[in-house]
Amino acid sequence: MTEYFEVHGRDGAARIGELRLADPLTTPALADDHVEDAGSLWAAERDLPEGRDDRVTILPHRAFPSGTAEEVEDAFTVEHPDVEYPSGAVVSPDTAGDFGADAYVLSTAQGSVGHASALRDEIIETRRAIPADTALYLSGVATPRNAALLAYLGIDLLDSHKAVVKGTQGKYLTSDGERFLEDLEELPCACSACQRPIEAFTREDCAEHNENALRAELATVRERIRAGRLRDYVEGQARHAPWLTSLFREFDDEWGYLEERTPIYRTSEISATTDDTLRRVEIQRFADRVTSSYRNRFDNPLVLVPCSATKPYSESQSHGQFHDAIQYRAHLVSMTSPIGVVPQELETTYPAQHYDTAVTGRWTETEIAFVARVLRRYLERNEYPRVIAHLPEDYREIIERVEPHIDAEIEYTVEDHPTTTDSIANLMRTLDGELKYGKRERQHNTVKAIADYQFGEGAGEELFPDLSIQSRYPKFRAHTSDGEQLAAMVPQYGTLALTLAGARRWLDSDASTKRVAIDGFVPHGNVLAPGVLNADPEIRTGDEVVVEGPKAFAVGRAEMFGREMAESTRGVAVDVRHVEER
Repeated sequence: MTEYFEVHGRDGAARIGELRLADPLTTPALADDHVEDAGSLWAAERDLPEGRDDRVTILPHRAFPSGTAEEVEDAFTVEHPDVEYPSGAVVSPDTAGDFGADAYVLSTAQGSVGHASALRDEIIETRRAIPADTALYLSGVATPRNAALLAYLGIDLLDSHKAVVKGTQGKYLTSDGERFLEDLEELPCACSACQRPIEAFTREDCAEHNENALRAELATVRERIRAGRLRDYVEGQARHAPWLTSLFREFDDEWGYLEERTPIYRTSEISATTDDTLRRVEIQRFADRVTSSYRNRFDNPLVLVPCSATKPYSESQSHGQFHDAIQYRAHLVSMTSPIGVVPQELETTYPAQHYDTAVTGRWTETEIAFVARVLRRYLERNEYPRVIAHLPEDYREIIERVEPHIDAEIEYTVEDHPTTTDSIANLMRTLDGELKYGKRERQHNTVKAIADYQFGEGAGEELFPDLSIQSRYPKFRAHTSDGEQLAAMVPQYGTLALTLAGARRWLDSDASTKRVAIDGFVPHGNVLAPGVLNADPEIRTGDEVVVEGPKAFAVGRAEMFGREMAESTRGVAVDVRHVEER
């Protein structure tokens, strides 16, 4: 149980935390001035220190380097006493566990720097073994170049040891690499250490600069986490060294670790500027849900169209022209990189209206393969009487890869560009004779599609068998035929917010429910983590959740992922929207 560390914000595995010392420290941060090491038991026996309220005391320890045999670690295991002051425990991936500490120092990290898969395994194994609301500390590994990636992977505390040593060796560090002092013609920095002519710049100055640069980089990282945009930054930073690129991609392959910690939605925009963007959890999760949970309910033909720079797409000039030509005679699905395919009902659902991408008219092979794979899965799951491709030439290869694997013949309507007069006229003529769907069908299908996407396959029919829609798109309110409100559409994220009646219907349905069990109190505003008895492990930050306890029934949004709720002793677990006493 941690008493001196609390997580205040999350961006995937990265966190904004606080070491609750006499002088609080916001993390990710350098721990140099906030840690006191009680010493190694390899050298001598150590008395249990008295501890301080302004330092994290690293308790007496035996550090094991990477590759130490398990039987050796077992033979020299260390007891971890309960103490009443801020404390840290030194662990390896094999010895890590819940020892009641506030921070855990990973002893194997230095030996694994440069070995991407080894460091990946060590971080993941350790992070899963220690409580979710404790700090993970990597000592002797940080530089301005790698600090952002380490924070992205879930590291809370670093130190300046490596950066200072490199300075004494005459290596000048920046966020994109290192240079020997003798190779510099000028100092590319405005920190206090660099306020002198390069001829007077000593190795002592270099060590001071390196620490300043590391602190500045961590300040940038913290701001990126607060904005929910650390991943965009890391996609660039990871390219400054091959092993960092490898480590970044190794973690992208760890779906379980990153997906558990990635929120269902964000307020920030995704910058899709590299092929690595396609590997983001948000992108893969959207593609998976669209091709496994979502189901098309329209009987009309399918019209595939390109995306637009304006989001949501329906507000763009080009999609306005498509709409005027289609006139509710077809189901509109947009094709885009990096999202894949976006049915019209999900155009506001995160991240469909929360991304921007570089448009060149040329697709990379990775983009083509990804969008083709998503489109094929979508068409295999959803049957249409006709498939019409109203797409520019640069989309053609995607369609050609998919066409042999589907039963329908693709009809092409574009001449030169999708918005030319001839192309729009072709689209209109192609739909001659097709029946229109009505406003009621469009509204009902939108709400049910969002429910399928958000709560799982079939949830739309389970939650809304009798449906009446009030208000205008994109602020639909879902009511029963008797007028009882069940949910409201949240236009910023394209999700549904349930009422208590909607939550009860969710519990009574066959749709998979996400529950949080609490102790005997009535929450008003928030459920704090100490009050959580249990939480479904499938819960992700931002998920709709039902809160149940002996004295209360409530519904709200998760502020932590499920395992974190169950393990944490501090922080907000659920933002409660509606509650009633039992």
